[in-house]
Amino acid sequence: MSERNKKTGPAKKGDSKKPSRTSGERGKSVDKPKAGDRTKGFEKPFKKGGFEQKFKKPKGDPMPSFNDDVRLNKFIANAGICSRREADVLIQSGVVEVNGKPVTEMGYRIKPGDEVKYDGSLIQTEKKRYVLLNKPKDFITTMDDPMGRRTVLQLVKGACKERIYPVGRLDRNTTGVLLFTNDGDLAKKLTHPRYEVKKIYHVELDRPIDVDQIKALHEGVTLDDGDFVKVDKAEIIVDTRSREVGVEIHSGKNRVVRRIFEAINYKVVRLDRVKFAGLTKKDLPRGTWRHLTSQEVDFLRMT
Repeated sequence: MSERNKKTGPAKKGDSKKPSRTSGERGKSVDKPKAGDRTKGFEKPFKKGGFEQKFKKPKGDPMPSFNDDVRLNKFIANAGICSRREADVLIQSGVVEVNGKPVTEMGYRIKPGDEVKYDGSLIQTEKKRYVLLNKPKDFITTMDDPMGRRTVLQLVKGACKERIYPVGRLDRNTTGVLLFTNDGDLAKKLTHPRYEVKKIYHVELDRPIDVDQIKALHEGVTLDDGDFVKVDKAEIIVDTRSREVGVEIHSGKNRVVRRIFEAINYKVVRLDRVKFAGLTKKDLPRGTWRHLTSQEVDFLRMT
């Protein structure tokens, strides 16, 4: 019998091995706050609880997937020419060209390197910028203020030529990590409730707090507007006479940390955000900024 006519037996279980996961595929670790910072004693009890777990991405994700290609109407809108809806009208009218050819197809996607022209002129896009600020007190998180108060944009002036915006808000007297970017998709993702992006705060109270009140924060409290909110984690910071608390929370409600303590009859006298979406203020003095590394940007996109 020839070799080609020989019958082969059934494949044995275990013959096909699944590729092992490499260490490079696992989530990146995030630096702890620098020793000597206001968060001293804060990182240890929080690490014990394992708060550095990878965030679960919700099913049915409606947000951008950050593919290299992008819809033509979005590309035009991001260049600041017009809105997406108005861009659709321009595309249908035939005044938009991609690589020298008119495009009238709705939903057309372009790739990096494609040359896009509108009415004969090349469309230039802004480079994406990501700037991290360690916000001091007495600056408001807004683009401008009619009352003439100092804004956080004054602190990042000169960071880049592109116009960048704060991601989320910190109230005037809250200090700590604040991200700026012109990447609208990423900003929307980081503030979208479905992603439950984690924030960690160092809270100083007007009087000592006990474990029963900490338990109440875990079980949930009702805010002044009737909303019910739970913290993800809360622990009394060691050696602070029970007046300082580390709080991990994903809620993006306005002034939520101050309001949850008001709900249990405590007043916050000092509030500092020490971590936002994995970003910390390590080696970043109060009032100064720095650009994110490419690794940090990739981490944010995978959050």
